[in-house]
Amino acid sequence: MSRIANNIKFMRQLKGLSQEQLADDLSITRSRLGAYEEGRNEPPIDLLVKLSDFFHIAVDALVRGDLKKTNPDAMMRIGKNRILFPVIIDEEGDDLIELIPVKASAGYLRGYADPDYVERLPRMKLPFLPVGKHRAFPIRGDSMPPLREGSFVIGKFLESLDHIKEGATYVIVTKDDGLSYKRVFNLNKKDGTVELHSDNKIYPPFKVKLHDILELWEFTCSINLGEYKEEELNVGSIMSMLRNLQVEIETIKKQGKK
Repeated sequence: MSRIANNIKFMRQLKGLSQEQLADDLSITRSRLGAYEEGRNEPPIDLLVKLSDFFHIAVDALVRGDLKKTNPDAMMRIGKNRILFPVIIDEEGDDLIELIPVKASAGYLRGYADPDYVERLPRMKLPFLPVGKHRAFPIRGDSMPPLREGSFVIGKFLESLDHIKEGATYVIVTKDDGLSYKRVFNLNKKDGTVELHSDNKIYPPFKVKLHDILELWEFTCSINLGEYKEEELNVGSIMSMLRNLQVEIETIKKQGKK
């Protein structure tokens, strides 16, 4: 059975609906819905959009993800009626930070809405982050000094472009360019554009269309690994360093209470 078939059946049952009830809501016959759930037919794009709106699940996640592996209640909503990506939580219900390794960053544009892709990412928990959903992204190139290639920016997810602050830095995910970390200026809703600037002035600013922005992550903190040797910059060593950082912070807190 295909993933879309499993996902339709899973979401219907999660909502406590019968096939007949869901079919009525989608304005299709029960037998047609049954064919989709049994994998005998694939729903057309217009019905996928209806399913996306009805369940508040992105089309990519419906088609490519395994929703049984993700708690749909722990997914973030963007816009009026869309959930963009799954949020991974630990046993205590706290959000975990997914770390995007350099090798995985090339596939982020295809996998950002896929629960399977997100589930495979290494995860960590930092004690000093503000409330919100955070994710760690790798820095490539020299356009945003003092951050060097191999460092990471931890960003807080923004649900609306209205929250953009003039001159602040963001990780921007666009349809054409994928991941980039830039300073944002001149949000122009009338023209539907925003300007992205590098702190390294040898790189000229450029405009992107607002409707091409898939995700926006506001800078929270950075982990500068530029002085480490290349062979030391693997996921295991990075995660070990971050865990040690948490221990150091907890030690400082305890000393401060004495």
